[in-house]
Amino acid sequence: MRASTPDHWDRYWKEHAEVEETYDNGDRLTREMLREELKGKWALEVGAGSGRDSITLARAGATVFVVDYVRSSLEVCRRLAEEAGVKLIYIEADATRMPVREGSFDILFHQGVLEHFRRPADLLDENFRILKPGGYALVDVPQAYHLYTILKKILIAMNKWFAGWETQFSVARLTRVAEASGFKVERAFGDWLVPGLAYRAVRYALRQARITQLPLYPGKGSAWDRFMTGMRERLKTRRWALNTMMCIGVKARKPASR
Repeated sequence: MRASTPDHWDRYWKEHAEVEETYDNGDRLTREMLREELKGKWALEVGAGSGRDSITLARAGATVFVVDYVRSSLEVCRRLAEEAGVKLIYIEADATRMPVREGSFDILFHQGVLEHFRRPADLLDENFRILKPGGYALVDVPQAYHLYTILKKILIAMNKWFAGWETQFSVARLTRVAEASGFKVERAFGDWLVPGLAYRAVRYALRQARITQLPLYPGKGSAWDRFMTGMRERLKTRRWALNTMMCIGVKARKPASR
């Protein structure tokens, strides 16, 4: 089966350079990081993508590095950071062999990255190495028990998936692989896909046909949207709800002493 390669991601970011028309990943990671003081902290986003979360952290006072192994991603990050008037520090490198000293960062995070590794430890061991003792990583992945996963596995089997092969994670499995690399998992979190998968698929298909009338987020700000947002916020506190979410993550800390 195919592997995820730099060519896949270089093509992806060249096709999605106008990120205003590309769905972001919500605020679930920045919400976790903004719980704590960020001024004076060193943070690293691994697999930078568009860097939108990194920009939020930089605005909050962190010194933020972004790493990706394709330059087209870093170019998108650079453009958005310049437009936002913030400074990011860019590293073009393989995230499993970072040109970074051990214990450099207070915070490390990535989303939609770990599932592309056949051996999760290749990435998580390196994450652990470059975190300071007492620092933490936020690891965010698609959730195994979701319609998205079913559709993705069909496309992978047909050799039609945009990024080659991927693995699947439940909260329990994600916790196990993080702890196998030395982390102590403090909590799990997640979020649903908004708007839903069906709407996104229709919108994408229409855009391929050059029909661009459908908005990125339909009904945003409406009474129904506010009701559903409130409902989701209440359900997020329930552990069982994680098994219904599109994306899940863990906050995993490097012990202060070993």
